[in-house]
Order: sequence, then C-alpha cells, then structure tokens
Amino acid sequence: MNRMKILREELGLTVREVAERANVAVGYVSTLENDKENKTNPSKDVMTRIAKALESTVTEIFF
Repeated sequence: MNRMKILREELGLTVREVAERANVAVGYVSTLENDKENKTNPSKDVMTRIAKALESTVTEIFF
C-alpha cells in the first residue's frame, strides 16, 4: 500500500472523492495508488492538486 492510499484512507476519503477534489479522473487516482513500480509520472500540477486534496505535501506523497 502506498502513501497516497494510506493518507486517503486515514482521511476517510474514497478514490472518487480524491479525484473530485484534485480535478483528475478517478481511474488516474486508482492508477497512481496501484503503481507499485512507480511507472506513472504525474505532472507537477497534478501532484500538487492531489497533495492538496489529501491535506499533505507533494514530498510526503510522491517522494
């Protein structure tokens, strides 16, 4: 389980809620959460929006 999923679950959010907060596709959030080999490279803008949606920082989630 990656940090993004852990934070999402700690906040009691669904994948859909994170996607809506970050203005990204539900499938993309799911892909990021399940990318065990870190092959998905979200843009800086998307990382920032997801971090904000999860009340966290880009560094804490993605690095």
